[in-house]
Amino acid sequence: VPGSVVCCSSQNYPLYIRSVPTENELKFHYTVHTSLDVVDEKISAMGKALVDQRELYLGLLYPTEDYKGYGYVTNSKVKFVMVVDSSNTALRDNEIRSMFRKLHNSYTDIMCNPFYNPGDRIHSRAFDNMVNSMMMQVN
Repeated sequence: VPGSVVCCSSQNYPLYIRSVPTENELKFHYTVHTSLDVVDEKISAMGKALVDQRELYLGLLYPTEDYKGYGYVTNSKVKFVMVVDSSNTALRDNEIRSMFRKLHNSYTDIMCNPFYNPGDRIHSRAFDNMVNSMMMQVN
């Protein structure tokens, strides 16, 4: 069964996790948290070079035989992780990069909402719809 998951994290605390299908959710969550650790390692290894860039697509973070984890970090250190089925060979790097940009733009819209408290879990119908459409594209 192909699957995918999207995670948005700040300070390694997931603000949003969505996985399809839900029966593999525990495996997805493990892969997401492992990928977040790899994101931290990459950020600390890059050091000052990260500060000079406006945004950072980290590429493939954590490949397993079942899934591939990709990462993206904003200039404010918000991390996005996307996990897709390894059998999906149609997905190109530039497509994943553009998905992360869409995710980043939608996240920015949420942050601009005066009723959202930064650090709270994300509950947004618009964000859900955008993530769902991305997952339909991936699966």
